[in-house]
Amino acid sequence: MSFNIGLSGLYAANKQLDVTGNNIANVNTTGFKSSRAEFADVYAGANRLGVGKNQIGNGVRLAAVSQQFSQGDINNTGNVLDMGIQGQGFFVLSDNGSRVYTRAGAFQTNKDNFVVTSDGLRLQGYAADSSGKIQKGVLSDLKIDTSALAPKSTTLIDQGINLNSSADSIPLMVDDGNNSTPPVLVPNKVFDPSDETTYTKSFPTKVYDSQGNEHTMEQFYRKTGTNEWTMYTLVDGRNPFDPSSEVPLTGTISFNSDGSVSSMSADNTGHPAGASFSVTNNVFTMTGWVPAAKDASGNWAANGAEGNAAGMRLSMNSTTSYNTETARMSQSQDGYATGILSSLSIDSTGVMFASFSNQQSRAIGQVAIASFANEQGLQQVGGTRWTETFSSGIPGIDAPKTGTLGSVESNSLEASNVNLTQELVELIKAQSNYQANAKTISTESTIMQTIIQMT
Repeated sequence: MSFNIGLSGLYAANKQLDVTGNNIANVNTTGFKSSRAEFADVYAGANRLGVGKNQIGNGVRLAAVSQQFSQGDINNTGNVLDMGIQGQGFFVLSDNGSRVYTRAGAFQTNKDNFVVTSDGLRLQGYAADSSGKIQKGVLSDLKIDTSALAPKSTTLIDQGINLNSSADSIPLMVDDGNNSTPPVLVPNKVFDPSDETTYTKSFPTKVYDSQGNEHTMEQFYRKTGTNEWTMYTLVDGRNPFDPSSEVPLTGTISFNSDGSVSSMSADNTGHPAGASFSVTNNVFTMTGWVPAAKDASGNWAANGAEGNAAGMRLSMNSTTSYNTETARMSQSQDGYATGILSSLSIDSTGVMFASFSNQQSRAIGQVAIASFANEQGLQQVGGTRWTETFSSGIPGIDAPKTGTLGSVESNSLEASNVNLTQELVELIKAQSNYQANAKTISTESTIMQTIIQMT
């Protein structure tokens, strides 16, 4: 019997050495989780109807090799597709349709621009639509779309302007100076964009047509009287509706005594069919813009693109007239030219943002992570990966930082959680245990020899 007990001890010590050696071997394995050998005593012929007072144990057995899912250090790598999970969860991978899970986030792109592991398993997540909205619900293979970002024609310009209430007036009509009764009024300084004495201030704004061509819309503001201003609008120095003309679109703005807008109006006469210039709720709308460019002869003509079919809106809701410098305090417009992918970033919620050469950015997908009710029940399949089992329960998959799920750290990898010092101590302990159990067998052998010699 003592031989069996000693043998069971040798077996247990050998398994402890195996587990410790495996931990030490994987001390530098990304995302590796250390294991611990757990043992239980063995009693043969246990009396179910009572307690045996004189029972002697029958040795030891390996009860379990439990994985330790404590957090590993997150180390910076500088590679945007390197991802570590800070907290609970696993990356979800597709292995030819079957799912496996990992904490090792060293990813790259394959020839089809899918995000994959070094051996080709595809990272799973949520796709984004053309506007950058994440489509939650269905997992899919994450892909880095490297195609050009299509241009967008300008639909809205929003700006905050203050028009100096104390600026000198440039009346549209003045007395002819002949002291007539009643006075005879004549035009005063007809607007000329090249003559700064015919307007008070101008503000240029970049706008874009349907092909992504950049144009300059310039607005010229002229104070024509007390609390009265006239606005002239040109695109590339031409009439927006007729590139052959330099006649601007004209609008007027009246202010209250407190500097707020009283009313706005737009001159909608003399425009080509289908074109209009109007104002509603302090928003000017220019419909029928004809984007233009100079031809080979130097003449202005339509460039083949179009403006937004619904028109280009100019919001003047933030316009004021206070006794301070005429200036534009804020400006934004929603059009842009064609963009080429220039960089990629991933935030802590796993959202992948693509930045383009036209200063635009949008989400192109989101990494999903999974959690399990019993992580100890996961089955290791090699490659620092696990599969679900009946014991682990089904995975709960969602976006990072949802509920108890951890966050994603881009440009970083999670190191092994092996404590090398502790493992070396365990190695010494396992060696001592092995030697002690071997001594048990040696002693039993000596006793047997003594008994044999007595016969």
